[in-house]
Amino acid sequence: MKRIAFLFTLMAILTACGGNAAREPVLEKHDVAITDGRFTPEIMHQLGKISDLQVSPDGRQILYGVAYTSIEQNRSNRNLFVMNIDGSDNRQLTHSPKSLSNARWIDGGRRIAYLCGGQMYVMNADGSGARCVSDVPGGIAEFKIHPKGDYVMYVSDFKVDKKPVDIYPDLDKSTARTIEGLMYRHWDHFVENIPHTWYARFDGKTLGEGVDILDGAPFELPTEPFGGLEQLDFAPDSYQIAYSCRKLTGRDYAFSTNTDIYVYNMEEQPGVGHPQYNASAGMMGYDTEPVWSPDGATIAWLSMERDGYEADKVRLFISPIVTGERIELSKNFKYNVGSPVWSPDSKEIYFSAEVEGVKEIWKTDLEGNFSRVTPEHECCDFGSPILVGDRIITTQTSLLHPAEIVSISLANGTWTVLSHENDAIFAQLETPTVEERWIPTTDGKKMLTWVVYPPKFDASKQYPAILLCLGGPQGAITQGWSYRWNYRLMASQGYIVVLPNRRGTTAFGQEWCEQISGDYIGQNMRDYFSAADALKAEPYVGKMAAVGASYGGYSVYYLAGIHQGRFSAFVAHAGIFNEESMYMSTEEMWFPDWDNGGCKQPGVYMAGSPWSKNPAAVRHYANSPHKLVQNWDTPILVTHGEMDYRVPVEQGMSAFNAAQMMGVPSKMILFPDENHWILKPQNSVHWNREFFAWLDQYCK
Repeated sequence: MKRIAFLFTLMAILTACGGNAAREPVLEKHDVAITDGRFTPEIMHQLGKISDLQVSPDGRQILYGVAYTSIEQNRSNRNLFVMNIDGSDNRQLTHSPKSLSNARWIDGGRRIAYLCGGQMYVMNADGSGARCVSDVPGGIAEFKIHPKGDYVMYVSDFKVDKKPVDIYPDLDKSTARTIEGLMYRHWDHFVENIPHTWYARFDGKTLGEGVDILDGAPFELPTEPFGGLEQLDFAPDSYQIAYSCRKLTGRDYAFSTNTDIYVYNMEEQPGVGHPQYNASAGMMGYDTEPVWSPDGATIAWLSMERDGYEADKVRLFISPIVTGERIELSKNFKYNVGSPVWSPDSKEIYFSAEVEGVKEIWKTDLEGNFSRVTPEHECCDFGSPILVGDRIITTQTSLLHPAEIVSISLANGTWTVLSHENDAIFAQLETPTVEERWIPTTDGKKMLTWVVYPPKFDASKQYPAILLCLGGPQGAITQGWSYRWNYRLMASQGYIVVLPNRRGTTAFGQEWCEQISGDYIGQNMRDYFSAADALKAEPYVGKMAAVGASYGGYSVYYLAGIHQGRFSAFVAHAGIFNEESMYMSTEEMWFPDWDNGGCKQPGVYMAGSPWSKNPAAVRHYANSPHKLVQNWDTPILVTHGEMDYRVPVEQGMSAFNAAQMMGVPSKMILFPDENHWILKPQNSVHWNREFFAWLDQYCK
């Protein structure tokens, strides 16, 4: 019966995934006509979104996806495109009404495998002959193919929670949840299933029966909430898998970031089974993104040193398989390492790094000699590198432009734009300008602050301004493009946008990053004042608003109590308001525990709790934003997703209720079907309209 049901389901989606017919329309590239040159939320959602570049085995073609959005239909639709390596002959390969993802070249580039409707498909390289090759109950979230092409690893749900009917068969309509430990909900869902990774034989026509790498153990693989198959890698010349996993549950999981790098042998050996070893045993922080060298002799991975600290320096390690020695290559590199990629000769590793407010591409040899590949402090962000002969293929973004595909010369770092997905739209828009300013701080340092000026900026006129409070609290404001907090969009509505990389940001070395932990109320708030005061001293800056999400929302709530008239309006999305209740209602406990004062007692459970006697924690909770409500006197807009379990919606409700009690002009907008972010097209447009209406009312 299971097989019959699957066949009926398959028949219903085959044409959609194969691109021949559809029950819902295919979303194609928008034909946009703009008469006033103004960038709006509606136009933003008509941009094509490029992602997941894949270079063909012969190095001649680039396969990638583009998603188009329909505001009216409240959905997006992603199809596949292909171009020559020099950007020529760019063409759409599929026309499916269902989104296609995870596309990979197979059979030496003669065919392409991809996901549609939760199952794996294959088609010819010209887009013809699409057929389903998998029947995985519950579907496939992501897959990776062995370099030899004969195995596939894939991610699918693994059940870890019992339903009421599993406990009491006669109560088949009960909706109760039985909870006996921490981490019972995560990000935007209750934890009934977790991801596991399976591997299965693949003959090009059918995906075989899967083998669970974790053999039913209750651990995540890959690690949630954002881990994917970049956390696992096939050895190129053998049947081994390197993977990152946090083999903890409950309270131990909630308070620990200790993931390790394991090596797993797919080939059964008599009396041995599937042997595995821990390549990072004793390394107590995050160990992630293992990558085999092309010669199969060495594993590289990313590592944080301290358990419970998710913003520790990201280091680069290698380990030769024969010796098991662990070698840190990044001892003398100031910045975090990301997205490591081996050179074909296994002698160098290329990677991305946030450096002084931009994302660059670097490389290192196996002795730890680092050098920059892309131009120094180019005013853009480059994506993860893909090595192709004497060039790198990747994406490039800026504060003013979404991702396009670029080719970078390894010889001199010069780069060429290959795709032009959104050129026709941007050619019709007036363009803001971006300034790099280094603003003095109260402790004698300088802070990079990006300032985005409206189109046709005239310094003899006065403009309202927006101070953006960054989330995280760790992270950085680089030259990345966002569809949630879009700075070009803000500038296009006539605002000067002020983007300070205050204390806690990650692109300026570990000292700058770490200062914020245990000091939410201190130097980073003074950094915000430094940026606000520097811009408000300019004659062309009028009223200013402070806005932000997550920790940025916390910042808004705190600034509302201490700003001394600097700001004329506030907007807080998904912000932390009451640190005491937040600690006891969020999910990943290592974050609030470390940052709320546990950093002063590393390794001690609950050193950052509201009941801790640690002076750093006592100071932190004594100055929670909710303790300053008596000082609130400035209009505030509160927005929150009701499915947000990272910062539960009660935080936003409490802030709004407090504002109402104090008689402060206030409004709250809740999104029942959104999590920490506002993602659905119509919700996004709604949020942006309310955002600008509020700021226009109080700042213009």
